[in-house]
Amino acid sequence: MCQNDFPSDGKATPATVNLYRNLKKLLTAGIMIGHQDDMAYGVNWKYEKGRSDVKDVTGDFPAVFGWELGHIELDSKVNLDSVPFDKMLEFIKEGYEMGAVITVSWHLNNPLTGKSAWEPAAGTVASVLPGGEKNNLYKNWLDKVAGFLNSLKGKKGEFIPVIFRPFHELNGSWFWWGKNHCTPDQLKQLYRFTVDYLRNEKNIHHLLFAYNTDRFATKEEYLERYPGDEYVDVMGFDIYQRNEGNKKFIDELDKTLTTLESIADAKKKIPALTEFGYGTVPDSSWWTKTLWQGLRNHKISYALAWRNAGKEAGGEMEFYMPYKGHLSENDFKSFYRLKKTLFGNDIKGKHIYKPTGL
Repeated sequence: MCQNDFPSDGKATPATVNLYRNLKKLLTAGIMIGHQDDMAYGVNWKYEKGRSDVKDVTGDFPAVFGWELGHIELDSKVNLDSVPFDKMLEFIKEGYEMGAVITVSWHLNNPLTGKSAWEPAAGTVASVLPGGEKNNLYKNWLDKVAGFLNSLKGKKGEFIPVIFRPFHELNGSWFWWGKNHCTPDQLKQLYRFTVDYLRNEKNIHHLLFAYNTDRFATKEEYLERYPGDEYVDVMGFDIYQRNEGNKKFIDELDKTLTTLESIADAKKKIPALTEFGYGTVPDSSWWTKTLWQGLRNHKISYALAWRNAGKEAGGEMEFYMPYKGHLSENDFKSFYRLKKTLFGNDIKGKHIYKPTGL
C-alpha cells in the first residue's frame, strides 16, 4: 500500500485517510461482517446497554455498524425507524471506540412532495439541483445532516470517520432518486452537488463516500450513474435473497462480486457488499452453505446485513441476523468461526483509525 494512496477528499482528516488505507489492507485478511442498527434493538428487545443479537449468538459484536439518518431533515428527534438521534450518536461513538467501522445511509423524504423516500414523483431530482425550486430546501436538509456528522467526535475531540452512502440502490426505481425518475446525468449532478456541499460549504472532511447500486448485470449498467472517481471511495451493491433458491442466489452473488471487484480494482476503490439479507433467514444452514459460498472467493471490504426490527406494526417479523434460539443460530456460529469472516474482536487490534494500523 503506497502512502500516496488517498481518499477522494484531498482534505480528508488523518483518521479518515488511515481508515481508507487500512480498509484496503484488510481486503487480504477477510470480509468484515456488519449489521444495521445492531446495538439499538433486536428481536424482542430495545435499548438494552451492551446488547446485540449478533453478540447474543456469537459473544462478539459485528465489525461494521450501520446507521440511518432518515428524518433528520425534518428536525425529528428520532429517525424513520424510531431510533433517537441522541442514542445513535452514543452508539456511533461506542462503535468507534471498539475500533469498528461506521457506515451511514440516508432515506431522505421526497423534497418535492414531502412524502417518504419510497414515493417517487416526476421532476424531484431536477427540483433539488441548482436552479431548481427545492434546491434551497435541499441545502437546508444537508445543513441538518452536517450538524449531526459534525457532532461525531471521539474522546480527544477528533472527528469520527464515517462511510456515507447517499442515494443507495440508485439503479432501482423504488426511491425518488431511482432510475425511472431521473436521467443518469441528473443523478450524477445530485451526487456531486451533495458531496461538494458537505465538503466545500460545510467543511466536512471525515467522510468516505459509497456509490451503491442494487443488483446489476454488467460493468456498463453499474457505472451508468457513477459520479466520478473524485466523489467515491467505496463501491458497492445491495442484494437480498427472495424466492430464487439458494443456487441461483449463490451464482448471482458470486458473478456480481466478480464484476464489482474488477471495476473497483481498476478505479482503485474499496469494494463492499453494502447491504444483504434473507428475510427471517428461513434456512438453517444459509450462512455457510449459501451466503459464504457466494462470498468465499472474493476480496471485499465488508458485507452489511440489514436490521433486526423484530415484529412490525402489521404483525410480520423482520430480521436478517439470527438471534438466540433462531433455527440458523448454530450455522451462524460456524460462519463466525470461519477464518475469513471478520467480526469485532478480529479487527479490534487492527487499529484501523491509526496510521500504523494492522
